[in-house]
Amino acid sequence: MFFASDNGGPAHPQILQAVMQANDGYRSGYGADAEMDRVRDQIRDLFEAPDAAVYLVPTGTVANVLTLATLCQPWQSIFCSPVAHIEEDECNAPEFYTGGAKLALVGEGDKMTPEALRSAILAKGGSVHNAQRGPVSITQVTELGRIYSVDEIEALCSVAKEFDLPVHLDGARFANALVQLNCSPAEMTWKAGVDAVSFGGTKNGCMGVEAVIFFDPKHAWEFELRRKRAGHLFSKHRYLSAQMLGYLQDGLWLQTARQANENCARLTTGMRALTGVDFIAEPQANMIFAKMPRALHQRLFDAGAYYYILSGTLEGNDPEEPLLGRFVCDWSIGADGVDQFLAAAQD
Repeated sequence: MFFASDNGGPAHPQILQAVMQANDGYRSGYGADAEMDRVRDQIRDLFEAPDAAVYLVPTGTVANVLTLATLCQPWQSIFCSPVAHIEEDECNAPEFYTGGAKLALVGEGDKMTPEALRSAILAKGGSVHNAQRGPVSITQVTELGRIYSVDEIEALCSVAKEFDLPVHLDGARFANALVQLNCSPAEMTWKAGVDAVSFGGTKNGCMGVEAVIFFDPKHAWEFELRRKRAGHLFSKHRYLSAQMLGYLQDGLWLQTARQANENCARLTTGMRALTGVDFIAEPQANMIFAKMPRALHQRLFDAGAYYYILSGTLEGNDPEEPLLGRFVCDWSIGADGVDQFLAAAQD
């Protein structure tokens, strides 16, 4: 009953098999492996972007920050939500890798609005004394488990383009959003105005690999230099390539995302029937944020459930005090794991 994070789930056997196949014989290093050629072609086909520059890195953080560093000058601001991963969970890596660019927080929640974004952009620049306007970073799925519609992404990109600003999409859970929207990768990215994507694999069944995609190849050389300088150009790169090949093979990346979302939908339905459960955001992909009485949390933890409590502590005198929990489903949990959790909650 592990619901702490989709990072904690196992790698899919198909991906492990792809890595084993790549372990045979010798390959050129540093991204010159034949597997990477196939990855590049497949991602270009998926995104309907034949000229896109495609790279692989080991973590979502480095995918985000090296992409933003490529799109940003040190004296600029990066516009993002107050709960964006680059703001709350990357240890100032964006500031470090950009050489000092500031994060400009837009609005108060997990989803930016065009109006709030325009206001934040207008507040920057205009003087040599101020931080200047820089890229916009959108998180899809958001940090509260919600999804931007294609129209919403388009609207944010439209505001960014008014000011000639590039747009980055943090797609650590890209596939989870895509299958829910039932659109194409192109429709959710460059056709809506996105310039660069962090295309996640680690949270969706890979061992540890993310793709960085620039739809304008003019950014390619700078990104390559930044990746090398940052120490993230793998010598035995074929093992990154093999993971991504296994991930893309036969649509596995969509299959695992659907499984995770379906697991979450089953969990959501069951939790709605429990007394005292209050969802702080409507679950739309594979994450749930809900307040529940302390006594219910205690019962679940005693039964072996594991997830994050984001406010308050298990220990306390008031069994009815609501504590906020985060519940994340990965591809591997399955109906049995969800039902076990719900049965423990009802005892």
